[in-house]
Amino acid sequence: MQIATWNINSLTVRLPQVLAWLQVNPVDVLALQELKLGDDRFPHDAFGPAGYHSSCFGQKTYNGVALLTRAPVREVVRNIPGFEDPQARTIAATLDAPGGQLRLINGYFVNGQAPGSDKFAYKMRWLAALHQWVKEELARHPRLVLLGDFNIVPDDRDTWDPVGLAGTILHTPEERAHFQALLALGLSDSFRLFEQAPQTFSWWDYRMLGFQKNRGMRIDHILVSEALKDHARACEVDRSPRKNRQPSDHAPVVLTLDA
Repeated sequence: MQIATWNINSLTVRLPQVLAWLQVNPVDVLALQELKLGDDRFPHDAFGPAGYHSSCFGQKTYNGVALLTRAPVREVVRNIPGFEDPQARTIAATLDAPGGQLRLINGYFVNGQAPGSDKFAYKMRWLAALHQWVKEELARHPRLVLLGDFNIVPDDRDTWDPVGLAGTILHTPEERAHFQALLALGLSDSFRLFEQAPQTFSWWDYRMLGFQKNRGMRIDHILVSEALKDHARACEVDRSPRKNRQPSDHAPVVLTLDA
């Protein structure tokens, strides 16, 4: 089966692109971030004919996450339990798969704006709450996938300018420590399970010919639990939608599992 994540930076603008991509890439799961629309405007009717069940947690103008799945899901949870947050950033659900139940957690992680800012402090609190929640979810669901736009560059090789951007937002030691703490729970960065071409990124700035010059970052991730690690067969970034007219600034990341 295939599981994908894609920050589409406005589903209203890019619904045709998502539907077109799914037609060519009929993945079993597509996690979307940055919907930028409320639940009342989510286009369930567009995804049904394409063969997908849809679960969403939207927010007008900002944020918003959704899961598109070939099979129906259950045990849907919106936002981190116990963490008071007005922003729509996570949605979790359980999916029946050939190899057993899968727990999916789709997140649009906090950007943080700048180290030392109030938004950065919020990011640290949010990441700490996420860590505790994922720990609890792993205890209940050994077959777990945490995916989405993490807004964290895990390593120097995941950014186009590791020297010039060192210590800036998405690159700070604090953010990277949180990423490593998630891995320490028993998760693996599925992209790094395979040999990858250097300078492979999932996000490029719209400005300054960022995509054309490959001035990007790898901030969209799919982490898999220990029970799924040996079932991973490939993980790739699909750059083709970034070449669309009016594209998202992110590209889909696709994980292939044999269970």
